[in-house]
Amino acid sequence: MEQPIDLLFTLDEGYLEPMQVALTSIYTHHAKQPFRIWVIHETIREEKQTQLHAFVEKFGWQLQFLEVDGAIFEGAPTVERYPREMYFRLLAGQILPTSITKVLYLDPDILVINSLQPLWETSLEGYLLAAATHRRIIDLTTKFNQIRLDTDHDYYNSGVLLINLEKARELVSWSEIQQTIEKYNKLLMLPDQDVLNHLYGKYTLEVPEEIWNYDARLYTSYLARSLGEYNSHWIAQNTAILHFCGKPKPWDAKNDTRFTALYLDYQKLTRKFMPRLELKNRPSTI
Repeated sequence: MEQPIDLLFTLDEGYLEPMQVALTSIYTHHAKQPFRIWVIHETIREEKQTQLHAFVEKFGWQLQFLEVDGAIFEGAPTVERYPREMYFRLLAGQILPTSITKVLYLDPDILVINSLQPLWETSLEGYLLAAATHRRIIDLTTKFNQIRLDTDHDYYNSGVLLINLEKARELVSWSEIQQTIEKYNKLLMLPDQDVLNHLYGKYTLEVPEEIWNYDARLYTSYLARSLGEYNSHWIAQNTAILHFCGKPKPWDAKNDTRFTALYLDYQKLTRKFMPRLELKNRPSTI
């Protein structure tokens, strides 16, 4: 039997439904590949956990919830669309079992449209992370972020991270994260992503964004930068992860982009596997 791929999500109840859609898209392209799903959380109720267990069991996968006391993150900067749960991924090495040596972290606002296997098999020898950057046609942000965060490397997006957990257990500490938060507090625009880049960007292996973290807002940029190569046909054949960065999200009525219909199609497919979770607060962004 194939070894499972370990996937990590860190979220609250508001993102359980988008997570289901992401999992449905993964299953669609990996029907014979086993997965272990890890959910690090602070406040997901037992009834919601039971519902998600029933959903994941339909795919024949394993699911494990790990509850964390978020009190250690008191004082860490958050905003409405970036809750405290976002910091949990930074400490995945300390939270996940030591028997796990690597994990693929995914934001819940993604679709998987091709195999994750090549990313999972990427060698992380000497690296803490594998991640992608997001560059527009004219890159105006890299230098700004280097000055803002005192770095000399590109700015990595934290929505898709292949994490070397053995290296994380050596390098990552909450005290160091706290010191960074205190030092750069007012300069942190995307708090945990900024912290990740400042402390750990130098230990990051860059992977192609157009394959592993395709920003669904930037179709025109990808097309122009590739001189017309990265069109819809190329994406269908080559891109593995579509990431719906920013807002509005594809499940919001105001969203109407090139990839909205694709997302809504997976959303309908998800509801065939299991009735939609009853959420009091629908998410609008992440």
